[in-house]
Amino acid sequence: MTETPTIPQSQEVEPAIDPVDIVEVPDFRTVYEAHFSYVWHSLRRIGVADADLEDLCHDVFVAFYRGLDTFDPARPIKPWLFGITFRVASDHRRRARHRFEVPPKGDGDYADRAPLADDRVAERQAHNLVERALQALDGDKRAVFILHELDGQSMPEIATVIAAPLNTLYSRLRLARAEFAAAVRRLRGEP
Repeated sequence: MTETPTIPQSQEVEPAIDPVDIVEVPDFRTVYEAHFSYVWHSLRRIGVADADLEDLCHDVFVAFYRGLDTFDPARPIKPWLFGITFRVASDHRRRARHRFEVPPKGDGDYADRAPLADDRVAERQAHNLVERALQALDGDKRAVFILHELDGQSMPEIATVIAAPLNTLYSRLRLARAEFAAAVRRLRGEP
């Protein structure tokens, strides 16, 4: 009989990949269903017109699907999705500049005809006020403000999404806060 060679304790080979370190790439359908609303609302916050929301939301997920192989599953997905959302909206604005489209009259707030409770009306008014105040910010400041103040992302996380120096982002956030507060006061009719 032949003996099988035994490996001495000191010469045992470590596995090349630790099973604990393996993180799966997220499933597209799962991400789509879980984060569609987040992308939709982010596009609105960035300033995309209601008429373009559906198309751009789908464009975001097409870009997400195409870049899925470059996604690092160890990182949170929301900042990555926001980065894609921001770029898609930015590209759309650049293209929209050359269109001859007449925007609808009014502020775009289409009231629901069904009777609403007072707290629902107040909530909607506050929501509209925030959206209109966000429109007063330029794109770069708006993106930092949304990610930090509304989505709760840290500034270092935002720096990886927007690819800008941290001090620049802090400056944009400071200016965005001041401009947002001024816009809210102006929209409320305060001095």
